[in-house]
Amino acid sequence: MTRTVLESKTKTVVIGFDEPFCVIGERINPTGRKILAAELEAGDFSTVEKDALEQVACGAQVLDVNAGVVYNSNPNPNETEPPLMRKMIELVQALVDVPLCVDSSVPGALEAGLAAAGGRPLLNSVTGEEERLELVLPLVKKYNVPVVAISNDDTGISEDPDVRFEVAKKIVERGADFGIPAHDFVVDPLVMPIGAMATAGQQVFALVRRLREELGVNTTCGASNISFGLPNRHGINNAFLAMASSHGMTSAIMNPVAMPRTLKATSERLGELKALGIEAPEDVDLGALRPLLGMAPDEALVQERIARLADLGVVVPEGLTAAQLAPLLGLAPKTGVASEETLSIRAADFLMNNDPSGGKWIKLNKAAGSDAGGRGRREGRRRRRA
Repeated sequence: MTRTVLESKTKTVVIGFDEPFCVIGERINPTGRKILAAELEAGDFSTVEKDALEQVACGAQVLDVNAGVVYNSNPNPNETEPPLMRKMIELVQALVDVPLCVDSSVPGALEAGLAAAGGRPLLNSVTGEEERLELVLPLVKKYNVPVVAISNDDTGISEDPDVRFEVAKKIVERGADFGIPAHDFVVDPLVMPIGAMATAGQQVFALVRRLREELGVNTTCGASNISFGLPNRHGINNAFLAMASSHGMTSAIMNPVAMPRTLKATSERLGELKALGIEAPEDVDLGALRPLLGMAPDEALVQERIARLADLGVVVPEGLTAAQLAPLLGLAPKTGVASEETLSIRAADFLMNNDPSGGKWIKLNKAAGSDAGGRGRREGRRRRRA
């Protein structure tokens, strides 16, 4: 049975066909995060520290560390990224005890991260491109680490799943030439956006099965790719991850943390409230409003939110009904709470008997403050009497 073993200095995580789904936290990555990129160039690692601690608290078993910042002061990543990667790896592993995933397109940064990481990290990544194979596979062998293998090559990313399978097969076979066993490859079959390719989900599920049955490798993906450009991305991601797990996918690079409502979204929601005749001070604290604006499940919570809004100087006309207000008032995600995607994965583990006692599911839901278990028991009793 295929087992990909990752280690920190004190903890071992196994990615495997009969193991719980492995959540690889993606947040320590400046790509698309301008504030984080600016902080890293300035030597400020406070967001990295926060992201590391929060992701582990929300169920990440491995943390991806990406130092891909293009400095304004020096646009050459071959010079700037290796020392930054070393610093980030040292900082993160001093804060948390989970294994790390060293993530870079710069070979020097990959080696700097591997040299700094304790235990047995995951390397991210190698592709089927000849130049990349010749640069990365020797590092995999030298440091005896597992590696993410991405199914594209010198011709790019094929829409044909058979081509992507052959690229993965090529990488695994080339690895064997270096003495790297198949179980040390975690293949990313490349998830296409379902909005652009209707068969994207079916393709990846079939690919995962082939990779498992024919190559005997574990698999991973960038989980959010499937929902790119669509509304309610969490809903798509949840279904995709549970289904991918049931088809044999064993890990995903994803955000395990429920993200709070943005200040922009809070401002827009406040505008909707004002359109109903609700008055709010012009200088109302949007940060304080943020946890109050969302989707309310019942009238009691609506009334509670109205009272808390009044404390912020927001005046709600008496004539408005709970039904009118319910879609606007609620509780946005808190920090430090597992994302819907993480909960979906743990539910799939439970259902597939990879969490036999349900311990992980229960722990995450208690942390999120869920009372679903109590409601389910009461409803179950009523159904039995009926």
